[in-house]
Amino acid sequence: MLNRSEQDLSEGVQAYLSRQENKTLLRFITCGSVDDGKSTLIGRLLYDTKLIFEDQLAALQSDSRKHGTAGESIDFALLVDGLEAEREQGITIDVAYRFFATEKRKFIVADTPGHEEYTCNMATGASTAELAVVLIDARKGVLEQTRRHSHIISLLGIRHVVLAINKIDLIDHDRAVFDRIVEDYCAFAEPLGFDQIRPIPISARFGDNVSAPSAAMPWYDGPTLIEFLEAITVPDTAIELPFRFPVQLAVRPDSDFRGYAGQIASGKVAVGDRVVVAHSGQQVGVKSILTANGQLSDAREGQAITVVLDDEVDISRGSMLSHPDARPLVSDQFQAHVIWFDRNTMVPGRSYILRTETMSTPASVTKLKHRIDVNSLALEAATQLGRNEIGVCNFSTQSPVAFDAYRDNRMTGNFVIIDRLTNATVGAGMIDHALRRADNVHLQAIDVTREARGELKNQKPAVLWFTGLSGSGKSTIANLVEKQLHALGRHTMTLDGDNVRHGLNRDLGFTEADRVENIRRVAEVARLMSDAGLIVLVSFISPFRSERLMAREMMAPGEFIEIFVDTPIEECARRDPKGLYRKAMAGNLANFTGITSPYEAPETPDLHLRTVEQDAEALARSVVERLIGAQFSGT
Repeated sequence: MLNRSEQDLSEGVQAYLSRQENKTLLRFITCGSVDDGKSTLIGRLLYDTKLIFEDQLAALQSDSRKHGTAGESIDFALLVDGLEAEREQGITIDVAYRFFATEKRKFIVADTPGHEEYTCNMATGASTAELAVVLIDARKGVLEQTRRHSHIISLLGIRHVVLAINKIDLIDHDRAVFDRIVEDYCAFAEPLGFDQIRPIPISARFGDNVSAPSAAMPWYDGPTLIEFLEAITVPDTAIELPFRFPVQLAVRPDSDFRGYAGQIASGKVAVGDRVVVAHSGQQVGVKSILTANGQLSDAREGQAITVVLDDEVDISRGSMLSHPDARPLVSDQFQAHVIWFDRNTMVPGRSYILRTETMSTPASVTKLKHRIDVNSLALEAATQLGRNEIGVCNFSTQSPVAFDAYRDNRMTGNFVIIDRLTNATVGAGMIDHALRRADNVHLQAIDVTREARGELKNQKPAVLWFTGLSGSGKSTIANLVEKQLHALGRHTMTLDGDNVRHGLNRDLGFTEADRVENIRRVAEVARLMSDAGLIVLVSFISPFRSERLMAREMMAPGEFIEIFVDTPIEECARRDPKGLYRKAMAGNLANFTGITSPYEAPETPDLHLRTVEQDAEALARSVVERLIGAQFSGT
């Protein structure tokens, strides 16, 4: 039995834990340009809220002498800039998440990079934040990166901003400078739709107006940063939104159990509720809700659960369960705002992987409607997006995607863009709306199949894709292959690069975007011709691996044969049948493959033809032998 003092201690601990449990949580982000003091501010917040242990403080003092930029004082940025590279360069590279608490509230803050090169990490940190602290160096004012970050947080749905004018001590706490920066920022940010912008003059290094009012600024009578963060009310809208449950895994450990696991993106669900499978429209009832800690009668946004349904329906990873009376949009075409991260530009027509919370599908930008100037917010005509640029694009996906507009639901209205060759994340998107034409165009079922058309011709359809430099001999070999196949009674059609540019693609030039569109159109035509049962010979430079991969994936399995006509560029330039190399080397021909535009040679072609070792006739025979041996044995 506890004595009185032990009982008092136990009750005190329980009361403390209860107070901690009942505190609200605010997620916020710090952002702005390089060296505006984001990490220093967070370090100061951790220090002022007494979340630094004595040994950490001692290490911080030692590190400040070794790496710091604050003279003899503590460099609070080192609490957050944990990477050695960050300490050496004095910049934040990755996103650092920190937890701290006051008597009134709990906080999770994301310290994000200010450097333009790491804009993608800043967008990651902003994606889950409810408020943004935008820091501005009082000596520099509003910079381009300040505007870029403000635009991104607006796109990502953040509506509350603290405008922290930092390093106010370095301008002698001048109110006129503070007022001018606030006026400049608010004029820029007016179109961004923030609900609230709260300006606060601070010195993160010395703590002025961070957790305590500053005696050096008697002209400022507003709240300190901590006071504002403690008091602001950010409504939890996710629970009020319609039920959305993206399925991450179909769970079937044995024949007697089938459940669907995932995390509730928004809304709530209870046992007995009716839900609908977004893609198919099938309705079904919720039989039980399971968690690692047992069964629940209901669950809400943010909880990881396994749902067991009262009927068997077609559900797999990437499916979405929703409320029957408030279903998400399902479409394979939509408009979205895009933030581009990659050094390689975003090119309309190029095939990427579009990844939502639980599903992935090949996708391409069908139209770049405009680019947004981050300084003026003006809409500019553009043919591609460069690194850290923002644009509005139309997308087409190979499979229909279930989504909500981002403005309605941040969790189900976002996606990332993945490069198909490197698997790198190259962009992020926020969906605006479905395109109306997606609802009006449907695939028509046709009874006569490609296989039936091929059987009528006594052959299997195939696409022979010849790629190589200009002058490598692609067209010569393709022509000889078609003659040999014709002599064997095969039904063929050749699509040659120069010939197609006189008709179907006469409107295209030779920019990277035009080259991508050139191949996309030709691949679509080749697919239609193979559907007709033909053997299609495609002779194009097709310099980019991503477009050749896109063409391969359009065709039936095993139907696409990539043939690399490998001729050294020196030999191609020596032949120079059209005089193009001579013009390109003289600087009179832009975007010429191999000279002023890259050629990405196939790494593992289905056939590798080395033209300096064999003549064209022999190489053509090897192609025919490969085709006959692989697809026509026994016919």
